[in-house]
Amino acid sequence: MSLVSDLMSSLQILPGVGPKTAQRLTFHLLQKDQAGGKNLAETLLEALEKVGECEVCRTLTENQQCKICTNSQRKYHKICVVETPADIIHIEAATDFSGKYFVLHGKLSPIDGMGPADLKLNMLVDMLAKPECEELIIATGSTLEGETTAQYLAHLAEQGGIKATRLAHGVPLGGDLEYIDNSTLAHAFASRTNI
Repeated sequence: MSLVSDLMSSLQILPGVGPKTAQRLTFHLLQKDQAGGKNLAETLLEALEKVGECEVCRTLTENQQCKICTNSQRKYHKICVVETPADIIHIEAATDFSGKYFVLHGKLSPIDGMGPADLKLNMLVDMLAKPECEELIIATGSTLEGETTAQYLAHLAEQGGIKATRLAHGVPLGGDLEYIDNSTLAHAFASRTNI
């Protein structure tokens, strides 16, 4: 294989990048933005060498602890469990959450060989044992594996005497009922609240 073909194949490991997009990116980097391509390669290599998991919450950081875990304004009274580090970015942008996080880096899935030890839930149990911890906010996806993981996490919280809550699922803001799938509508209907 040629270097051009190798680069195209390598780019296809990225989510959402198929053969045509990989080809377009390859030719852009090689023909129009070689300086940008070199910078991308150097930054990627440095990130792969220096970025790891926060020793407390498991998000990605180049330090032993991330900025959230070292922020003295953030408290352990509420711990929000998410599947990926990207979920933290979304929650931080959309809410005023002032607690701590725990990143699973996946969800329970026996078929995929993902069990509690793979998600390092022993670290979460240690966080829940802190005396100031009052609530575990479960922010996993609404897939079958996400729901299974949520149930398991709720059980862990219950064992520690901690209140477990789950993000609401249902009709999106601005959504019309006629465009909502049956499963989402059924969940929203069953989880209705007082107004």
